[in-house]
Amino acid sequence: MSKAEISSVLREPRFVVKKFQTRIQAEGVGAVVRRSIGRFELRHFDPFLVLDEFSVTAPGGFPDHPHTGFETVTYMLQGAMTHEDFAGHKGTIRTGDLQWMTAGRGIVHSEMPASQGTQKGLQLWINLSSKHKMIEPRYQELLSKDVAEVAKDGIKVRVIAGEALGTKSAIYTRTPIMYLDFTLKPGAHLQQPIPSLWNSFIYVLEGEGIFCKQESSPTKAHYILLLGFGDGVEAWNKSSKLLRFILVGGEPIGEPVVQYGPFVMNTQEEIDQTIDDYEYCINGFENAKH
Repeated sequence: MSKAEISSVLREPRFVVKKFQTRIQAEGVGAVVRRSIGRFELRHFDPFLVLDEFSVTAPGGFPDHPHTGFETVTYMLQGAMTHEDFAGHKGTIRTGDLQWMTAGRGIVHSEMPASQGTQKGLQLWINLSSKHKMIEPRYQELLSKDVAEVAKDGIKVRVIAGEALGTKSAIYTRTPIMYLDFTLKPGAHLQQPIPSLWNSFIYVLEGEGIFCKQESSPTKAHYILLLGFGDGVEAWNKSSKLLRFILVGGEPIGEPVVQYGPFVMNTQEEIDQTIDDYEYCINGFENAKH
């Protein structure tokens, strides 16, 4: 692609403003996560609250636990996990499947291994604005075969949310979001537009890639790159192996964030009320007693 063609796609490419490797930590029961967003170096990245790459083997897992005030996006990379909540919703997501759960006013659920060996996936927490925090819980689930996918010029993308290479996701997002799973063959060059005022990041899953500037040093798996402002991002695979990464962006909510574990509200008073609701099984947590 010529320089003229490049400039016609991206007029103000984004640059990396922060780069760091994930930390391994225990989570749930016998599970391990690589956490990038939601740790002391990066408590939040509006509208994103947590990004975990999880790994779990039975009998470990994530037994009953609550959520309030945000959404969780679980994307399976390997194996299968069974989800069950206090309202009777139950299902299993397998490699390539997606579950987009809006916790809203409150939900209690479990996430446990559903196959032999090690289950691996990504879980992203996305904040909800104050006007949406107390909505009723809901689910959007897609089997792998139903996730929008397109390939072009050595680039394959699975469109979890938003749009890429002319293909749109079927997922509805209350907070405007793009969530793209890219695989680049050796020699491939990607240019992906991003709304100019959105926050965005890249998380590398496999291989190594060059991002934002051709002269940059390669970034390997399990690193997160926070991007500055601009109208898009460029990526190159100059290695001899496949490069796989997710590109995630979202419109900042711009509201105060007060978090107490799995409860995310706007004020401490709201957090205190949510804890009381959960402990006394009221205001949306009535089924928690069962």
